[in-house]
Amino acid sequence: MGLDKGGNGELPGTRVTVTVSSPASVDVCALLLTGEGKVRDDGDLVFFNHPEQDGVRVAGQVVEADLEAVPSDIETVVCVASVDAAGSEAAFDAESTPSVSVRHGTQDLVFVPPPLTDGETVVLLVELYRRDDGWKVRAVGQGYANGLAGLAADFGVAVEGPAGAGAPAPRAAVVEVPVPVPVPAPAAEPVPASALGRIELVKNGTATIPLDKSDRGVVVTASLEWDGADREEGHADLDLYALFVPAGGVRRELTEKERSASDRESGKTPANGAVYWNNEGSLEDRPHLALDGDAGEPGREVIRMHRPDTHGYVLICAYSALDNGPGSFRSFGAKAVVTDGRGSTVVVPLFSDQENAYWAAIALVDFTRPDGVTISQVETYSGANVENRPMLYADGAFRMDLGPVEFKEAR
Repeated sequence: MGLDKGGNGELPGTRVTVTVSSPASVDVCALLLTGEGKVRDDGDLVFFNHPEQDGVRVAGQVVEADLEAVPSDIETVVCVASVDAAGSEAAFDAESTPSVSVRHGTQDLVFVPPPLTDGETVVLLVELYRRDDGWKVRAVGQGYANGLAGLAADFGVAVEGPAGAGAPAPRAAVVEVPVPVPVPAPAAEPVPASALGRIELVKNGTATIPLDKSDRGVVVTASLEWDGADREEGHADLDLYALFVPAGGVRRELTEKERSASDRESGKTPANGAVYWNNEGSLEDRPHLALDGDAGEPGREVIRMHRPDTHGYVLICAYSALDNGPGSFRSFGAKAVVTDGRGSTVVVPLFSDQENAYWAAIALVDFTRPDGVTISQVETYSGANVENRPMLYADGAFRMDLGPVEFKEAR
């Protein structure tokens, strides 16, 4: 059985084998993560120099997991492949992009990620995660162009490479790894001194990630994450929407007359584009935004944004279908996370328990600054039981309940 990117599958057995395949020489490791998405200590990085931890074992290009032996405070086991430091490849390409087979009992789930063509040296392939009283697998396929530094910054690991390897230690690190770890060749570029680390915004707060917008290797990632912990099973399917204004569509502060004209267009103009489950976008062509897949259950949906010089504003929204029933977005455990993969991660939480809203605008990502991207916590909800999505205007302002309606069942 094949998995699409963002898709998931059941793991009814207690023993799981994850096998990574690539024509290139790759190193494989696993990360044991708590519900906060972080390692507990240095032992939670499992690799060739520390091959076993709490039911998870790495042997060559295979990760074996005894799920019954994984401690209760570990929610996720992430399987990762990186370019072999001793090999000849500088980065993954379309031919060397790893695939993965997940075996549980006699069943195999196969995931072939989209080709890695942007200089990625590390890729997060799949994650095994707890769901109710069992486990499931999710196909991820997220690459890091800055190697282990980007991976480490996301999961709280400080990487110390062997002498001369030049492996950077992210400012956000919370764990010191005292033994050498697999380092891509060539070594990843250092994390900028101006990197933010991992920060969490307060209500109505803002943070700016420094960016060189002429760097075509920069990829800003925005994800909607939720655990559905306070929801009934089968009633926790959120959808990530990224409403966008391209750089060429940015305008001064609009008048009410101009806003009314935009409202009448109901999202038909370029200044009101959207990337979501029914329009997954494109990275190589305009709008240079793409949705990685539809999770369909608690977990994570991801929007990647290439070419920061082409973007104006991106509004990160969540939609909750009628089938989910009443309840606040906070009851889903929903939050937005924005990162540049180079040592800066901004977490955007929700604070209100407002119920009966189908839409939540969570974060505004402003690319109009010449020296960076500003993320703002803009928590705003639709009217009770209103299905119309928000409207994003050319000046970065937005209003709820004015956009088009599109029911997911129509797909």
